[in-house]
Amino acid sequence: MSGPLFPRWTNTVSRLSAAMLLAVPAIAIGGLLAYVRSPLVTNQARPVEQPIEFDHRHHAGDEQIDCRYCHWTVEKSPSAGIPSTTVCMSCHAQVWNKSPYLTEVRKAFFADQPIPWVRVHNLPDFVYFNHSIHVSKGVGCATCHGRVDQMGAIEQAAPLTMSWCLDCHRNPGPSLRPQEFITSMTWAPPTEKAEASALAEKLSKEYDVHSRTSCSTCHR
Repeated sequence: MSGPLFPRWTNTVSRLSAAMLLAVPAIAIGGLLAYVRSPLVTNQARPVEQPIEFDHRHHAGDEQIDCRYCHWTVEKSPSAGIPSTTVCMSCHAQVWNKSPYLTEVRKAFFADQPIPWVRVHNLPDFVYFNHSIHVSKGVGCATCHGRVDQMGAIEQAAPLTMSWCLDCHRNPGPSLRPQEFITSMTWAPPTEKAEASALAEKLSKEYDVHSRTSCSTCHR
């Protein structure tokens, strides 16, 4: 009788080959999912160069200027609004009015031209987002934008992915805060779990907040 057609070690090779055929697609898909959620794609913590050096640490932190002073449409419009040069010069016509850091601001003001700020939080065109709805329902600025009072230059703090938004839309209670603290950078919910849950339930009823997970909520 003749011996086996293939030596025994070929069994091991065949098993390894089958395992690789299954593992390679799984690793590729897993890697792709990890990549699209990484800062390389979400743009988290990525410095954005602006035409003018504007330090939120000084304005929102040291001077405690309310977010709504500059982003004045946030309570009544889908857009939070970009401050006009008139808003800037309402202070800087008297404060630092000869500073070289504000040369471009003065040029834009006297030329009646907007400052070409570079957008940092940039959602895709197929996503509908309304600032006024979130603010009126008790979602604070820091919830999405992070501690801007600690940022020299604004960076995207949250991933702004669909899953991140849905986590809040499924259970909005923990993200709510009283309206008087809507722009506060330091407000935090109660540390006691029962107290925090009671506050979330109270605010949800007071602001008529419900979970929103239908596609048409954000895709219109």
